Amino acid sequence: MNTMRHWTIALLLVPVIGLTGWSALQAQAPGAGAASSTKIPGTTVEVETVYLPGGTFERQRGDATQVVKVDPFWIGAYEVTHDQFDLFQHREEDSNESAWEGGTYAADAVSRPTPPYIDITFGMGHEPRHPAVNMTQQGAILFCGWLYQKTGEFYRLPTESEWTYACQLSTQNMEDLDSHAWHYENSEETYHKAGEKAPTGLGIYDLLGNVAEWTLDASTEPEATGNEVLDNPWAVPERRYGRMVKGGSFDSDAEDCSCAAREKSSIRWQQRDPQIPKSLWWNTDSPFVGFRLVKPAEPPSPEEVEAFFAKAIKW
Repeated sequence: MNTMRHWTIALLLVPVIGLTGWSALQAQAPGAGAASSTKIPGTTVEVETVYLPGGTFERQRGDATQVVKVDPFWIGAYEVTHDQFDLFQHREEDSNESAWEGGTYAADAVSRPTPPYIDITFGMGHEPRHPAVNMTQQGAILFCGWLYQKTGEFYRLPTESEWTYACQLSTQNMEDLDSHAWHYENSEETYHKAGEKAPTGLGIYDLLGNVAEWTLDASTEPEATGNEVLDNPWAVPERRYGRMVKGGSFDSDAEDCSCAAREKSSIRWQQRDPQIPKSLWWNTDSPFVGFRLVKPAEPPSPEEVEAFFAKAIKW
């Protein structure tokens, strides 16, 4: 598989600037919750995002309370939906139109998901605003690579720290979970179209519930000492399973739809896949898992983008 042939791809590096430069940069930054959208070339489909300023938050790991720092980023206002993912999955829905200045996009050269063996929606619906589900973490990252080539903007999965920061920042005044989240007690055991529930205070829909969301991280972590500030941590996966999803889903109890709740992927999520080895693209048994995009506020260089995908896509 030569998935990377037409990509120039990215580790997000913190810019080195002085205090004066940093103050100027902050003064020019959008306000928290500012909205933006990017149309995918050759389509009427858009990617809608919300701006989050950088900051710190606390998380509990064992007996230690860690302080975590994250840089500013844009986060998807909605979970990725079928109308977005289908453009990547099906060649006939794609075209050679692209805004990518770093290379030449060719729709025929894209490595696309293989057809799934079963109805991955389990009858819950494949309409445009329904969340895309059942892809592996790697499949979600490859979608991000395709989107980079189409739009020229670097999108990726959030790290677990970014996702948790976005959740804590935007739901801090949210008291009524039912108004904002589909969970086991109110979902009728099915996912729902994006945006049917009220957004968080910063305009993010379905951050809790509906479908759980992939992050970039493995479930393994550095030893938690509680004595240092963790700067944009990323637990890079080294194994196929044990990768982290967040937020809970339509099939989760209400208490598991929280900023702190964590769930790791399992081989059971591919139980009905007849292939040996299991599919690189699809988890046949996790219709409760989808994903949401983020975009760093400071765009990385093409070389950084290439380094990111080389590091993130591990089978």
